Amino acid sequence: MRLIQVTIPTGKREAILGALDDEEIDYVVSDETSGRDYTAIAYVPLPQNAVEPVLDRLRDEGIDEEGYTVVLDANTVVSRRFQELQERYEEDESDDRIAREELVVRARAMAPPLSVYVIMTIVSALIATAGLLLNSPAVVVGSMVIAPLVGPALSASIGTVVDETDLFRRGVKLQVLGVVLSILSAAVFAYLVRSIHLIPPISDVTTIPQVRERIAPDFLSLAVALGAGVAGAISLSTGVSTALVGVMIAVALIPPAATIGIGIAWVQPYTALGASVLTLVNILSINLAALVSLWYMGYRPHRWFRADEARTATLKRIGVLAVSILVLSAFLGGVTLDSFQQAETTNDIEDAAERVVSESGGTYLSTDVEFVNTPVFQEPERVVVRVGIRPGQEPLRLASRLDALFDHITGRDVTTEVRYVTVEGG
Repeated sequence: MRLIQVTIPTGKREAILGALDDEEIDYVVSDETSGRDYTAIAYVPLPQNAVEPVLDRLRDEGIDEEGYTVVLDANTVVSRRFQELQERYEEDESDDRIAREELVVRARAMAPPLSVYVIMTIVSALIATAGLLLNSPAVVVGSMVIAPLVGPALSASIGTVVDETDLFRRGVKLQVLGVVLSILSAAVFAYLVRSIHLIPPISDVTTIPQVRERIAPDFLSLAVALGAGVAGAISLSTGVSTALVGVMIAVALIPPAATIGIGIAWVQPYTALGASVLTLVNILSINLAALVSLWYMGYRPHRWFRADEARTATLKRIGVLAVSILVLSAFLGGVTLDSFQQAETTNDIEDAAERVVSESGGTYLSTDVEFVNTPVFQEPERVVVRVGIRPGQEPLRLASRLDALFDHITGRDVTTEVRYVTVEGG
């Protein structure tokens, strides 16, 4: 529920109060005695989803931006007439969203002061870097909780649909600044960690599972980012807390940006490249999903002659975002296809190894397939087969046979290693 306080310009009192009467909306009026160009102040209790249409009607009758329109939260309104009004507006459940003016104010409030934004972004990136290098999911999640990225991520989309250019520009600038700061601070911190040996020496950071997850994005990564953008737009436009959605948006941005910094510090271009693609896809997808969601929910500029400009700007920005995502999706498609081929090759190798070992009288234990360390189009490089033999039994000498079979399956020369393990059965 909301309480609207509106200053009524001189000469507009009858028209504005008449509009409220036509809408069967209860109100209280007090005379304005400050000596300015206003004759009264109207106090109007309204359901949440009635704020925007009522304010639009009052603007048509003479309320302008020179006066004051204040929207306050109302915890309780005790009135039979208000209950009837609330029931009337609640019949349209599809429009259960906050007013355009409230949306803009919330978006502005979600973007913290620049100094706070810079400090919190750097701190979250440093914590994410530490969590990735320690392979600690808990620490990585902690970095997402404090990341202040949800405000800028939604501000750009809101500024587009309601034609608030300043809000759009601030949202874009803060998003770019946040990602750049995250990468730079992660790179500096990771370099210091590597130089002064705060962790055991690591020659290849892709051996860390938390890092490896961020360097080979597939189409599921795109789904995560799109979902975060939709959830952010819906939570903000319905007045629901965006704290958890902010964590979801940070999931898509902070760890990949920190991974770029780690790749730079370890001078591993493939690592930085894969994480860069993931970061770009995520940030573009979040903005696209939020923009489309807000436009679909009906947010428009309150001036009708600005609606065409907002529509044009929205369509252009949707087109740019969609084309950019499609271009980057070629990389995602390559990773997805590569993952499928890796799984298929691994299964074929495991099946072949189990069949050969069983035919030779040994006990098949396991097979490890190692692939070339590249972001996409990874080829099998080394296969390790573990075979169980009885105590005193001679090794089965399967290496040559398995190596020829694996070369045939993969279509390339792979290194094959057979490890024999003595096993006892009861």
